[in-house]
Amino acid sequence: MVEFAPLCVPWKRRLQTLVVLQAVSCLVSVAILSYVVFIGLLFTRFWIISILYAVWWYLDRAKPWQGSRHIDVLRRWSVWKYMKDYFPISLVKTADLDPSRNYLAGYHPHGIATVGAFTNFCTDGTGFSSLFPGIRSHLMVLNLCFWAPVFRDYIIISGMVAADKESVSHILSREGGGNLLAIVVGGVQEALDARPGGYKLVLRNRKGFIRLALMHGADLVPIFSFGENDIYDQVENSPGTWLRWFQDGLQRVMRGSILLFYGSFGLMPYRRPITTVVGKPIEVQKTPHPSQEEVDRLHQHYMKELENLFEAHKLKYNVPRDQHLEFY
Repeated sequence: MVEFAPLCVPWKRRLQTLVVLQAVSCLVSVAILSYVVFIGLLFTRFWIISILYAVWWYLDRAKPWQGSRHIDVLRRWSVWKYMKDYFPISLVKTADLDPSRNYLAGYHPHGIATVGAFTNFCTDGTGFSSLFPGIRSHLMVLNLCFWAPVFRDYIIISGMVAADKESVSHILSREGGGNLLAIVVGGVQEALDARPGGYKLVLRNRKGFIRLALMHGADLVPIFSFGENDIYDQVENSPGTWLRWFQDGLQRVMRGSILLFYGSFGLMPYRRPITTVVGKPIEVQKTPHPSQEEVDRLHQHYMKELENLFEAHKLKYNVPRDQHLEFY
């Protein structure tokens, strides 16, 4: 039975729900709706709007691979404060980041919708610019996200870039430093195992980002987001089930999959805290042509630092003492 919020609920809390609902609807429907409107306008007297946008889309097609388009005013909108307060989401710094360096940050875990990654690195809702002055943040997402008209512009201005080597090179090769590129290492494969209380990370064989860090001399930053897996439940899809077989097959073909999840009210996430802890950077010496041995050594170091970060903070965020990270 559905229970509706009483009339006495404060407006601030209602605004939090409204902002999160808008963000969820963007993920679920806006991309599809933008296609419908774009194509539909071609068959009306407003067809010129779609034509003009198509020209703009063509001229701007490379932007997701060229560092995106930061509009700081939009990233500082007060609406992001409401989104942050809904869960709430908080950003914890354990060490300073030198603005003369570039950074490649691994974000763990993926969760269902990477809400913590978006709020922390695509908005200033949790105060990223104050915690890390002189650092401009970016977040890598699937190239598929940039295929939808209008929606692509929405995510470009938030600092999202295409998950491609070209994007990494463009950002990490910038002279003067001051750039942080966050990559959700586990990707969709890890999202398939995202559920409350889960700490399974797809990392053991994910070494491409390590190689890129060496090639560009970008320091590695381990990040663990406590609570990212707790805001949604997921339909049972353990390995061996027909649903998991279908999801894995779709992932192999499209580099994406379909997640069947639910929250407190349909697709609305639970109001559960997310605490994103940014670890101490691992210094990386530029190695234009790293050997496999060098990649493996730095990868082991990174996994150890991530594990240490988790162990050092888990008790503060209600993780059982006997719970440890599982790498696969």
